[in-house]
Amino acid sequence: MGRLLRLRYLNLSFNSFGGKIPSNISHCTQLRVLNVGSNKLIGSIPDQLKSLLNLTHLWVSRNNLTGTIPDWIGNFSSLYAINIFQNNFQGSIPNELGRLTSLGRFVIAGNKLSGMVPSSIYNISSIYYISVTENQLHGELPKDVGITLPNLETFAGGVNKFTGNIPVSLSNASRLRQLDFAENGLTGKLPAEHFGSLQSLSRLNFDDNRLGSGKTGDLSSLSFLANCTNLEVLSFSRNRFGGELPESISNLSTKLRIFTMGGNLIHGSIPIGIAKLENLTNLGMEQNYFGGSLPDAIGKLQKLQGLYLNLNNFSGPIPSSLGNLTSVTRLFMEGNRFEGSIPPSLGNCQSLLMFNLSSNRLSGTIPKEVIGLSSLSICLSMSNNFLTGSLPSEVGELVNLSELDVSGNNLSAALVW
Repeated sequence: MGRLLRLRYLNLSFNSFGGKIPSNISHCTQLRVLNVGSNKLIGSIPDQLKSLLNLTHLWVSRNNLTGTIPDWIGNFSSLYAINIFQNNFQGSIPNELGRLTSLGRFVIAGNKLSGMVPSSIYNISSIYYISVTENQLHGELPKDVGITLPNLETFAGGVNKFTGNIPVSLSNASRLRQLDFAENGLTGKLPAEHFGSLQSLSRLNFDDNRLGSGKTGDLSSLSFLANCTNLEVLSFSRNRFGGELPESISNLSTKLRIFTMGGNLIHGSIPIGIAKLENLTNLGMEQNYFGGSLPDAIGKLQKLQGLYLNLNNFSGPIPSSLGNLTSVTRLFMEGNRFEGSIPPSLGNCQSLLMFNLSSNRLSGTIPKEVIGLSSLSICLSMSNNFLTGSLPSEVGELVNLSELDVSGNNLSAALVW
């Protein structure tokens, strides 16, 4: 291969090539594109490749490469894309990469890189896509990152050790579509009032950080996201947000599919206007302090596949309108104060795989329509309630069920299987 001196484009991706990257590729000095991604390559990037000064695209992703990121890559003045994600690279990100003034894509996710992202990277104004997810990087995000990187469309740094505040300057990156820094140590507020101008924003994910103060008003700025008419994912689970969920969430984008806020300190009731978010497929509100009755309006969210209401303070009856959720596969309502009988209408939820009603105050008999849901294959739990009567014979229809728990009730009569 080293004799192909006129070669400009080399794509060996999506095969099962093993061994090391051939060092004699270095003789192909006219190469513009080198793609050996999605193979079984091992070893480090050969130093001999430093001769490929005309490279515009370097793809070595999805292999088993080791070692460090070579600093001489910073000499590839025409380089537009670095894709080295999902390997086993270690060490720090070379500061020399800041010399790549034509760089557009910088994707180093899924490695074992440590240290801080060099400030020189944040000064490459041509970058539109950064993903450093799933490494061991730390440090604070620069306050002016949205000014120095005005062309950002994707900024992803989840599963690292970043700290500090979310930079409000990101509102200056008017093309921003995805902002994802889940599983870090970010603190302060969610500056949603500054993000309302980002009309292309589709994903905003800050799960598993330390955001919020635990006080009233933490979520009041969500109203500004109503201007983000392309928003599809809004996630801030497992943080420290307090206060109530504002009524203004009813004005969020109707394109919203995933809305998760579990594991915070949110109290109050669920706004009735949530029914306007008609394209929701996942609604996560678990492990908070929500209370009051569950609004009938939730039954209008007919595209829901996952509904997580567990471990709150909900009370009152379970709305029969939940039977309209015919696409729901996971329904978790355990650890609340629901009372009254189990609505037979839940038998209409014929996509259910997991259903948990345990540790409530439910009474009456178990509806045959519910316990006979043949779709249930993972778990059905109604334990620790005040249910009476017999176990309906329809339980025998759950031929695919792995877990059934009706312990801690007042069930009686002979068991019939």
